[in-house]
Amino acid sequence: MEPAGIEGAWVFTPRIFHDARGRFLECFRAGELSAALGYQPVVAQANCSVSRRGVIRGIHFADVPPGQAKYVCCVSGAILDVIVDVRVGSPGYGRWAAVHLDDAERHAVFLSEGLGHAFMALSDEATVIYLCSTAYAPEREHGVHPLDPDVGIAWPAGVEPVLSEKDAAAPELEQARGDGLLPAYADCAAYLALLRGTAANGQAAAGDRARERA
Repeated sequence: MEPAGIEGAWVFTPRIFHDARGRFLECFRAGELSAALGYQPVVAQANCSVSRRGVIRGIHFADVPPGQAKYVCCVSGAILDVIVDVRVGSPGYGRWAAVHLDDAERHAVFLSEGLGHAFMALSDEATVIYLCSTAYAPEREHGVHPLDPDVGIAWPAGVEPVLSEKDAAAPELEQARGDGLLPAYADCAAYLALLRGTAANGQAAAGDRARERA
């Protein structure tokens, strides 16, 4: 796992094995992700989206707590995956980072609770799988307009953006901030500390039980 350029976001590069039959890879390794995060991530829901060229989905984020962490990979085609720091009070507030995901290199992106997420389909059709830490809850879900000039995401030139009605009607970042929709950096940090503390307590309890059995 390598940092993606936004605090709380990581890029996973798998090792791909080739032979006469084709290719094999491990697209998700909980141990490596846990080592980076300091806790064992939970998978509560898996989503699959199929998008035609130019479709932008996002910028989406959820209330924290509990938020919704995501592990994203492109299993067919290619996308530009974008992480946006929408956490009010974050040193990186308003910054974004982009990672090219496709069915050749097979990179994946993890983004922590409180970060905004969007992607654009670059191929004629792109299939994206994302593992989510919580189930979809529409009352906790929010969005920021993906073409907000103040965020300034450098979407690929020559690709006409296609937005859903919901994403096209999403507020710009500062409007969302004024409306109180954005998560607070302090709340995200506290929730992350809770997850790490719970993991540490669980490991300590497991160690105690092992010593008792010894």
